[in-house]
Amino acid sequence: MKTIDLLNKKYEVIHDEKDALDLEELTNRVTDYFTDFDFIVGDWAYGKLRLKGFNLSDNPNFKEINDASNINEYLKTNCAYGCRYFIIKQIRG
Repeated sequence: MKTIDLLNKKYEVIHDEKDALDLEELTNRVTDYFTDFDFIVGDWAYGKLRLKGFNLSDNPNFKEINDASNINEYLKTNCAYGCRYFIIKQIRG
């Protein structure tokens, strides 16, 4: 299991398609907004890293639009076909 430190939290790397996880770029792009999310999905479009947060249904901040069970659907419909992407999951206490 590969882990990374980000925003004073620990994350497990769930998937790293085509070596998409650039820790320096992620650190530069991520903000405190993402600390409440269980998952962060990052994908590359036009040379830029895009980030989206997702939550499990038991997270107090859960909203249907950010339902973690829809990550694969998000990747299919909102990301370029065959793009580089990664999924990281926050490791909670």
